[in-house]
Amino acid sequence: MKRKSLMKAGLLAGLLISAVNAQAASATMDKIKSSGAVTMGVRESSIPMSYTTGDSRFDGYHVEVCRMILGDIKDKLGLSTLRINYQPVTSQNRVPLVQNGTVDIECGTTTNNAARAKDVGFANTLYVEEVRIAVKANSGITSIAQLNGKKVATTTGTTSVQLLRKNEKARGVDFDEVFGKDHADSFLLLESGRADAFVMDGSILAGNIANSKNPKDFKIVGEVLSTEPISIMVRKDDPEFKAAVNAAIAKIVANGKMPTLWNKWFLGPIPPKNIVVGLELSPATKNAWANLNDKPAEDYNKK
Repeated sequence: MKRKSLMKAGLLAGLLISAVNAQAASATMDKIKSSGAVTMGVRESSIPMSYTTGDSRFDGYHVEVCRMILGDIKDKLGLSTLRINYQPVTSQNRVPLVQNGTVDIECGTTTNNAARAKDVGFANTLYVEEVRIAVKANSGITSIAQLNGKKVATTTGTTSVQLLRKNEKARGVDFDEVFGKDHADSFLLLESGRADAFVMDGSILAGNIANSKNPKDFKIVGEVLSTEPISIMVRKDDPEFKAAVNAAIAKIVANGKMPTLWNKWFLGPIPPKNIVVGLELSPATKNAWANLNDKPAEDYNKK
């Protein structure tokens, strides 16, 4: 009798632990269901991935993907409506704002790497980026070696200049770093002549060039510094929410919507100025769609 009581007590304890774990794992889903709202982290100048179109409105490739994900989660939770609150984030504060719960899902241009994965979770990748260099078309700069003695702009809180310094072809190249508070500010450093080059994700460079007064005045040059998975960010301690996000991503891919999204944001005219970024679909991004995964950048850049 005593043994049966102990077994029952052990079973009950196990069920309670499971219930507690399930409750802890679904914190974001519970929050969304009880409030009928969700907070999406967005960027203000990461054209065409995530950017403002004016009047506190936001759009872009990752923003639209996230709206589709949240629509799927709304249905899963049985909600008739779901209010999306948009929270602008920067390269510096995006990780802390996800960690502390201010942002539920970050839909910008964040590289999934091993260091960040210690603090946050990443959904399966739908965009693989190449880090490049933008310069003025008449600068004569075509490679890393020609940056010696130049001023190189990048955005505070990003890893682009570190990648440049680590590149084999940057050995012996001495340049000065200048920092913009966001991508638009960094591009302005190049545009105004306060920087000779801007090192950043290719899509951001292409978007800012397309959005400039005279796009023909700039070009993207040089070697690919790094190949990076740009992923949607969620809290690390909420595996159920990450699973729900990944399930929604799998549906989007299975329904064949990714090529249409790509053509819309990278090859067609986009709001508010109807600019065309003109970035073709890369084999790496196409492969990410075909083989959904959350591998970090380190796996993409193994020698």
